[in-house]
Amino acid sequence: MNEGMIAEAVRLLLQGLGEDLHRPGLQDTPRLVAEASQVMLAGYRRDPREVIEVIEGPDEIVLLRDLPFFSVCEHHLLPFFGSADVAFLPDGGRIAGFGSLADLVDVAARRLQIQERLTKEIADALEAVLRPRGVYVSLRARQLCMQMIEGRNLGSETVTSAVRGAFLDESGRGQLQALLAGRVR
Repeated sequence: MNEGMIAEAVRLLLQGLGEDLHRPGLQDTPRLVAEASQVMLAGYRRDPREVIEVIEGPDEIVLLRDLPFFSVCEHHLLPFFGSADVAFLPDGGRIAGFGSLADLVDVAARRLQIQERLTKEIADALEAVLRPRGVYVSLRARQLCMQMIEGRNLGSETVTSAVRGAFLDESGRGQLQALLAGRVR
């Protein structure tokens, strides 16, 4: 990322708004936004597939619930944030470390995104690296662009999902639904 270009873009935005760039509250804003962008959009520096740590384990469903994430809407450059549920049904004992699943969600989210693509990218990375029998990813998020710009749907959540493989058939779907509901069969 080019911090100088980002800072210059923020200066232009502030000037376009008619702001005084020498006002004490705004003097450091271009630099601070450029620095914050390095953290908020750090996902550009890593391939989400590379953060998945493959380890050996049983071929039983793995589900991590309520993994927090935040991202930035590529349309309005406003945040959206929420939580992810990530599940997979291993094949051949190839599982992912729990921390690497959280890292996967984080790296994929720290880019300019739309929620639908983010959901798909997480599922795609799991499929590519683990080659599991099934994948399930669901994101629940609050879209600040929808709430701040459109001024409606305050407090609403958007939900997206990607369901693949064994979780598409009745048996796999039933097992997954039981886990998601907190009932283990």
